[in-house]
Order: sequence, then structure tokens, then C-alpha cells
Amino acid sequence: MGRGKIEIKMIENTNSRQVTFSKRRQGLMKKAKELAILCDAEVGVLVFSNTGKLYEFASSSMENILSRYNKAPESSELTTIENVAAEHEWQPEVNELRAEVALLRQMQSRLMGKELDGLNFKDLQQLEHQLTEGILAVKDKKEQVLLGKIEKSLLQEEKVSLENEALREQIEELRRSSRHCEERALALDNSVCDSDTCLRLGLPVDTSQNMIIPKMESTSNDAQNTMVLE
Repeated sequence: MGRGKIEIKMIENTNSRQVTFSKRRQGLMKKAKELAILCDAEVGVLVFSNTGKLYEFASSSMENILSRYNKAPESSELTTIENVAAEHEWQPEVNELRAEVALLRQMQSRLMGKELDGLNFKDLQQLEHQLTEGILAVKDKKEQVLLGKIEKSLLQEEKVSLENEALREQIEELRRSSRHCEERALALDNSVCDSDTCLRLGLPVDTSQNMIIPKMESTSNDAQNTMVLE
């Protein structure tokens, strides 16, 4: 007779529960390993016992498996149903946006001179008017850009002119300072020359005194001679 069907419920006996956990855990790890080898699948198994002990199996690396799992998109049936419902809800707006994009692309092509088939005379006139307005707007913008560049150039020229004027003033100040220094040096040289001349020739007052003194000595000698003769 075959084995009877085991009722799936928690085993009340602690020892029996621990034995069953150990056997089934080993069987689970074995099946996971066989699945990875036979089907070239990347398998990872994590098991926590009722005491909190961790048991794990990974066909490659548990970190790589967990990282791949976290990056994988959700594919549950509930998520699929929600996506389908949301798609149906937004479908009218999506269709409207697609129509607007197609119309804009057609207008862009016609502005470039393409896809003109099917346009009547009035449509062509309207397209020509749009192109003319666009060209005028481009010319106005171009003129504004050029005027801005000219204004900027004038401001730069004025700035350079002011800088040149300031440099010229500095140069003139340096020249005036140089001339002043030269004049002071020349005056100092003349003063030194006059002093040297006076030292070589002697002062007039001192010369007159030196000339008078010998005369006075001669007079005194004459007086003494006169007194001796008497």
C-alpha cells in the first residue's frame, strides 16, 4: 500500500517538528541545486527556522541573485490587471496626443516644403502667409541680435577709450614728475658749483681783512722806529 496523504498543518510536537524541518530543508536545498544544474537557472533559497537561524543556497552568488531580483519588474497577475485597466482609462487621451503629434509633424513637413499634395489654393496661400510671417520674425530677431552686438561693441569701445585716457593721464603725470626731478637736480648742481667757486677764491671780506692787517703792522713798526730815534 502507498503512503497516505499527509495533512499540511503545523506539527505540534517540538521534536517531530525539528526533525521534519531538517529533512525537508535538506530536500529543498537538493531540489534547488538540481533545478539550477538541470535547467541552467539561477536559483537562490533563503530559509529561517522558528528559532531565527538562517539557511541559504545560491547557485552563483546570493548578492547577485538578490540584486537581480530587486531590479526585476513586477509581473504578478494583479499588476498586469492594474496596468491593463490604467491603459484603458488613459487610452482616449493617448490617442488624442498621438493625433496632435502627427498633425504637428505634418505642419513641420509642409513648412519645409514637403507633403504639399492634397492642399488647395487657399491652403497654399495660408501656408505662404505663415512662411512670410516666420521669415519676418526671423529677420526681426536677427536685427535685434545685430543691434545688441553693435551696442556691446560700442560699450567696449567706450570702455577702452576711457582706459586709454586714464593711461595718457598717468603718462603725463610721470613726465611732469620726471621734469620736476630734473629741475631739482639741476638746481642742486648749480648750488654745489657756486659753493666750490667760493671755497677756491675766498670770501671778499676775509681778503680785505688780510690786506689791512699787514698795513697796520707796518704803521706800528714805523711808530716804534720813530720813538727810538727820538
